[in-house]
Amino acid sequence: MAIFNSGNPTLSEKQFQSQSAIPYDQQMTVRGTMNKFGFLMLMLSAGAFFAWNWHEQGKNIAPLMIGGAIGGLIVAIVIMFKKEWSGFLAPAYALLEGLFVGGISAFFNTMFAENYPNIIIHAVGLTLAVALTMYVLYALRIIQVTQRLRSIIMIATVSIAVFYLITWIVGFFGVHFAFLHEGSTIGILFSLFVVAIAALNLLLDFDMIEQGAAAGAPKYMEWYGGFGLLVTLVWLYIEILRLLSKLNSRN
Repeated sequence: MAIFNSGNPTLSEKQFQSQSAIPYDQQMTVRGTMNKFGFLMLMLSAGAFFAWNWHEQGKNIAPLMIGGAIGGLIVAIVIMFKKEWSGFLAPAYALLEGLFVGGISAFFNTMFAENYPNIIIHAVGLTLAVALTMYVLYALRIIQVTQRLRSIIMIATVSIAVFYLITWIVGFFGVHFAFLHEGSTIGILFSLFVVAIAALNLLLDFDMIEQGAAAGAPKYMEWYGGFGLLVTLVWLYIEILRLLSKLNSRN
């Protein structure tokens, strides 16, 4: 069914196939998904708080940040192939991703301690504001999630992912794209574009969760839906943090 196409690779048609034989009380619900998403946010916050305190104690944050990123990626891949394990693995992913988010936040906070001491507070606030705005736009159907919109967001999301992969690979050969890290006009416009695409992915995530519940997906898909939403929210936060750092570098 076309309605299950999403820019988020963790939320796709295969993951939300209707299973009519499942009793109603064992089916996925929107409320249940959001409750589990809230729990995953608490786990992510706990991991981030631990990493932040680790840095504040003067300890090397790099192992936690790198370990969280790699560990989170591995767990995410396993969840995508073993979605029925989401109830156990999604909290682990949130904790590991929390280490990465807390580590990179501490890194940026130290880097901009003098020029932009409130960069983390502003990044968190903007991320929550964007997420709330996108939810309101979706809930009120101000923005309709049509097939054309899905296709555009999917193409843009995949293009960004491929571009990031290419820049990472060519970086080993000494080829670097300065605008990815510097506050040039092109760099800022690129970051604004990526932030916009990440925000639009939230619309697709909300739609996938709603459609999954309507299709009678199994209960464990609530964990999977919450996990997918968390993936997009973390991406949005990182991109907003990068954008703010670029804007500050122009001052």
